[in-house]
Amino acid sequence: MDLQLCFELRSPVGTTPHPVLYREMLDIASWADANGFRYVNFGEHHASESGYLPSPLIACAGVAGRTRRIRMRPNILTAPLYDPIKLAEDTAVLSLVSEGRFDICLGGGYRQRECEMFDKRLEDRWRAVGETARVLRSAWTGKPFEYEGRTIVVRPIPDRPPTLAIGGMSAAAARRAARIADEFSLPFDPDLWEPYRNACIEFGKPDPGPVQPRGPVFLWVAEDVEATWDVLMPHVISQIDEYGTFTREGYGDAVGPYAGRTDAAAVHANPAYQVLDPDEVVELGRKLGPTGLLLFNPLMGGIPPHEAWRMLKLLETRVMPLLPH
Repeated sequence: MDLQLCFELRSPVGTTPHPVLYREMLDIASWADANGFRYVNFGEHHASESGYLPSPLIACAGVAGRTRRIRMRPNILTAPLYDPIKLAEDTAVLSLVSEGRFDICLGGGYRQRECEMFDKRLEDRWRAVGETARVLRSAWTGKPFEYEGRTIVVRPIPDRPPTLAIGGMSAAAARRAARIADEFSLPFDPDLWEPYRNACIEFGKPDPGPVQPRGPVFLWVAEDVEATWDVLMPHVISQIDEYGTFTREGYGDAVGPYAGRTDAAAVHANPAYQVLDPDEVVELGRKLGPTGLLLFNPLMGGIPPHEAWRMLKLLETRVMPLLPH
């Protein structure tokens, strides 16, 4: 079973403050490292009222210092907001300090406000993604390469180049990933996997195989499901509301699990957000099979850390021993 963590480290008003969230995130990553999780994923957004994580590379470095086995990656890093040469240096160092456990997923972003904050143009974002991918691949070899009329050499050289993925929410993004990246970071719509798979074959790359079975965007384990929903509901609604604002800014309407109403009844009916008892999570894991993905976001929207730890310990003792391997 592929177990992964994700963090956005938002702290809406009245929830867990950022100093506590960051401390607990590192402790949870250490726990996940000891319990066989495969990845810690970090999102990235800027100009967020809730203080959404703006620096996933630094968060990855923090995790690298607290762990020995688990991999870490920004998923997704907003490539147009970065200087590609400096990003190449920083990611090479991250690969070294993590002993090769750092990977990266690039995206173009979709918010005009973020682009304006960094004096970038939203319409240039996919060109920037392609150029950033080219620079990273060239830089990680340690060989000289040309960039904007200059000859560049980046040091240090990572022992193993990080896996480079591309994210996006369109068939064009899927084809772009097949053409210039190692992987495609699948968004909400699993139907985008087949365009990616077909493009890989078209470009002469190995067939990546069928789409990975996966659980919901947000999964929580609880003995008393209804009581736990009462605790989590404000945090879930906050998450849906802010992401809905982000996606409306970029697409004119909310997309994926962030579309629609955000009252309690609508959240309960949204399959992207699920609170299940231990037996139900075991059944979900068995249905997904040994290659399936279960994703946990234990501090989402400033969820109190003691609630997160209660869930994780229940996961460790009542669920994980019974999941397929």
